[in-house]
Amino acid sequence: MKIYFGFTVAGDRSSVEAARRIVLVLEEKGHDVLTKHLVQGDAWESDRRISAQDVFARDMRWLQECDCFIAEVSGSSFGLGFETGYLLASTSKKVVLFYRRDLEKRVSLLITGNTHPGCTLVPYSDIEEMESFIRNGW
Repeated sequence: MKIYFGFTVAGDRSSVEAARRIVLVLEEKGHDVLTKHLVQGDAWESDRRISAQDVFARDMRWLQECDCFIAEVSGSSFGLGFETGYLLASTSKKVVLFYRRDLEKRVSLLITGNTHPGCTLVPYSDIEEMESFIRNGW
């Protein structure tokens, strides 16, 4: 399955280890993670090597190409909100949003209150809980 993995580039990246683990587990399960570059330490610099318009075109192409959108949204960003809203409003693709319970009050209520039938919210307390959700067939 082709997965678009969402993770903030310019926002709070304190959950980067959890994001890296999500990508690792998805790849171990045989999925193609189109956006695995987002969990690299140089993600911000890498995205700025191309124009903003090229980033938009690339990401929109990947959103169309993916089978599923999975994101770690603890460090909420406008980009993650845009991607989530775009997919839920214009496609029938499955959306899975992970966020740390200890940061829930900092995550947008449009995320934590999402009741769209195509969206699964996964609050987690530790990386093992999040990983277990992925391994058990989400």
